[in-house]
Amino acid sequence: MLKDSHTRELGEAQCHADVESPNAIGASAHATLHCLTGCVIGEAAGLFIGVSLGIGVFWTIVLAFGLAYVSGFTLALFPLIRKAGLDLKGAMRVVWLGELVSITVMEIAMNGTDYWIGGVQASSVLAPIFWIGLGVAIVVGFLAAWPVNHWLLKKELKSCHIHVAIGNAQ
Repeated sequence: MLKDSHTRELGEAQCHADVESPNAIGASAHATLHCLTGCVIGEAAGLFIGVSLGIGVFWTIVLAFGLAYVSGFTLALFPLIRKAGLDLKGAMRVVWLGELVSITVMEIAMNGTDYWIGGVQASSVLAPIFWIGLGVAIVVGFLAAWPVNHWLLKKELKSCHIHVAIGNAQ
């Protein structure tokens, strides 16, 4: 459980102070990597399903986008619920805006890249272009969302919720 609101505020203040420090790039990179993990799980699942079932490029992208939101939010919410003791509504209040913006930027970059390379248009998940498209899309998604996450952290529109929740739960 969170010890109290004062402890949580101190943790948040430390988190945002870190964004102003020389290690700010590292802090925002870590936040982006966490976001990327959730996005890639959903993105890859959506692409696998869509390409395997041959549902078409548009619906494959819609599926990948939707599953990326589900998995991205789940990875952000789970530690807050499990380790910080927040209920779903409380955890969602902590993460919704930052995750929404970060995932949206990442998914636009990833799906656009995958479409441009041709991975989402592959005839099979066994086709090399499928894997090339996914691999390049992951890198582009990270690079697109990194400055956005840095800005969100700096403006306190995204919190270091995972670190604060886990740190305060101990």
